Amino acid sequence: MRLWLLRHGEAEPQAESDAARELTAHGRNEVLQAAAQLAGRPLTAIVASPYVRAQQTAELVRGELGFAGKAVTVPWLTPDSDPREVLKHLDERESAEVLLVSHQPLIGALGGLLVHGHRQEPLPMRTASLAELEGDIPAAGLMELLALIHPR
Repeated sequence: MRLWLLRHGEAEPQAESDAARELTAHGRNEVLQAAAQLAGRPLTAIVASPYVRAQQTAELVRGELGFAGKAVTVPWLTPDSDPREVLKHLDERESAEVLLVSHQPLIGALGGLLVHGHRQEPLPMRTASLAELEGDIPAAGLMELLALIHPR
């Protein structure tokens, strides 16, 4: 399995709720830089948090890549979701190439859990950072970090 972890691009600092915050113009540019790293990859799914900034990030990537499918929205990719819960859902997608679009602290904690087997060493995911992981199964400590790319 190849798993791509993408944190949403820079978002406006305030909105009526955290979930309603939208990407800034700078955030959109960051996301397009990340999408360029995914060009030519045989993605099988784009899975995103329901928060507006993650939805906008997923749609920008989908459009930039010409990905034929729709981005799938799931409730288990929000900022405070439990990384162990994400692993349960990833079991269904073995042998796939999946892009997850989410937030901190979840995305860093998930990456750390997959690579190190614990959450004490999260991946340093800035806005629109993209991590590439690979492994036979998406389980704690069983995936290798192939790349961690931060936008300019």
